[in-house]
Amino acid sequence: MTWILLGLAIAAEVVATAVLPRTEGFRRLAPSIAVASLYVVAFYFLAQTLRTLELGITYALWAGIGTAAIALIGILYFQESASMKKIGGILCIVAGVVVLNLGGVA
Repeated sequence: MTWILLGLAIAAEVVATAVLPRTEGFRRLAPSIAVASLYVVAFYFLAQTLRTLELGITYALWAGIGTAAIALIGILYFQESASMKKIGGILCIVAGVVVLNLGGVA
């Protein structure tokens, strides 16, 4: 159940961040409410995850997977550049997440 909660926290944070440009600097009400609501949901599930996983591992996974996902969304949906450096950085993040998981996460 812990991993499902962490997955929900990551998903809510990623969707909120992906919707953030649509707020136009929080000038548009509906997307602004969606972003704020999704961040609240993300932090709720993150807090629930922390009941059983260590803070350092939980935050590293949440931030790392979220960062890699947003970078990929930027490339795929927002036509951001897909340079070798960016792709290499995403692969480094994914590798870091894998190493953390192999390092003894409960």
